[in-house]
Amino acid sequence: MIEKKRWGGILKERLILYLLIMIAVPIGGEMKFYPFEGEMRVSLGTPIFFFILLWSKKLHPLLAGVAAGSAVVLFRVVLFSLTVNTNLLFEGFLQHFPVFFYYLTFALLFYLFKINTLFNRPFLVGLLGVIVEVTASMMEIFFRSFISQSQINLETFLTIGMIAIIRSFFVLGFFNIFVIREAKLSEDQQRNRNEQMLMLISNLYVEMIQLKKTMKNAEELTAVSYTLYRELKEKKQDEHAHSALKIAGELHEIKKDNQRIYAGLTKLMVKENISDFMDIEGILKVITKCNGNYAESLGKSIEFTSIVAGEHPPYHTFMLLSVINNLATNAVEAIHHTGDIRLDIARNQDTLVIQVKDTGPGIDSRNRQHVFEPGFTTKFSQEGNASNGIGLSYVKSALENIGGKIILEPYGLTNGFNTVFIIEVPIGSLTLGG
Repeated sequence: MIEKKRWGGILKERLILYLLIMIAVPIGGEMKFYPFEGEMRVSLGTPIFFFILLWSKKLHPLLAGVAAGSAVVLFRVVLFSLTVNTNLLFEGFLQHFPVFFYYLTFALLFYLFKINTLFNRPFLVGLLGVIVEVTASMMEIFFRSFISQSQINLETFLTIGMIAIIRSFFVLGFFNIFVIREAKLSEDQQRNRNEQMLMLISNLYVEMIQLKKTMKNAEELTAVSYTLYRELKEKKQDEHAHSALKIAGELHEIKKDNQRIYAGLTKLMVKENISDFMDIEGILKVITKCNGNYAESLGKSIEFTSIVAGEHPPYHTFMLLSVINNLATNAVEAIHHTGDIRLDIARNQDTLVIQVKDTGPGIDSRNRQHVFEPGFTTKFSQEGNASNGIGLSYVKSALENIGGKIILEPYGLTNGFNTVFIIEVPIGSLTLGG
C-alpha cells in the first residue's frame, strides 16, 4: 500500500511537470521580439523548455519534447484561427506544424548528449545547448521549406547561431543561480546536521565518562565486598558471608553490563565521521548556536558573545564541548527572560582559561559553597521535581581527571555579570599530543 502511494505521488508529480511544459512553453513562445530585420524572431519558449529539461530529472526529454511541440502547434493554430480566420485551420496547421519538429529534435539531442548529467561542466552544457538549438532550428526550417520554399543561407545560419548562443548561455547562467542556491542550502543543512551530531556525541561523551567512573566504582566495591565475604567466612558468619558474596556477584554483573554498554558507545563514537579535534572558534560557534536555539525554545531573548584571545591549537572537541556547553546551558536556564551570556577564552602560557559569564539572577550566597557537590540543585521542573544536580559535579570531576579545575568567581569580581565560572586546564591534556 505504501509503495503504491509512493508511485502514485511520483506519477502525479510527473504529470504536473508535463502540464507545466504544455502551458509555459507555448505562452513563452508568444513573448517574442525581432532583433534583426526580417521574420527572424527571438522568443522565451526555447529558454523555458531548456531550463525545465535542465531543472527536472524526473522528465523524459523525448516525452517532454512531444508534449511541448504538440502544445505549441495547437496553441498557435488556435491563435491563428481566432485572429485570422476560423475557416483556415488547416492552413494554420501547415504554417505552424514545423515547430513540432523543432522541439522534438531539441529534446532528442538533449537526451542523446545526456546534457542533464554534465552540471559539473557548465561551459560544455552551454556549448551543447548552442549545437542543440541550431540543429533544431535547421530541422524546423527544413520542414518549413516544403510549404514556403524558404532558403537557408549563410546569414540566416549565423543569425540562428548568434541567437542560440545568447539564449543557451542565458539559460545556463540563470540555471546556475538555482544550482548555487541549492548547494548553499545543502551546505547549511549539512552544517546544521554536523552541529547537532557534535552536541549528541558530546552528550554521549559525558555519559561515557560517567559510565567509566561507575565501572571503576563497581570494580572497587566488588573487591571490598569479596574481601568482606572472606573475613566473614573466616569468622564463621556464614549467613552474612553469603550476603556479602551475593552483593559482590551482583556488582560484578553490573560492571560487566556497563562494560558492554561502554564498548558499544565507543564503537559508535569511532564510526562517526566527525573530527576529535576542532579550532576553539568552531567549538564556540556550535555552543552558541545550539544554546541560542535552546533559549528561543524557552521563549527567552539571550545574546551570546564569545571572545578568543591568543593563539590556540585544535582542542579535543567532545571534552571541551561538553564542559563549556554544560555551563552555557545552565546559564540559559538561569536567565529569566532576557540577558547576556559571554564566553571568554584566553591562554596563559600552557594553560587554557575559560570564563562562562551570565547576567542571570546569580547564585545565592548560601548555595555557592555547595554548587559542585553531587546531587545539589536549585532547579525544579514545573511539576516540582528536582534536577539530578549532576552537571557541575561532572564538570568538576572531568576537569580534575585531566589536571584542570573550576571555580565560581566571588561576588564583587564579576564585572557586571552575576555568575562567572572560571575554568583552568592544561593545554596539553586537550591537544592531540596530550
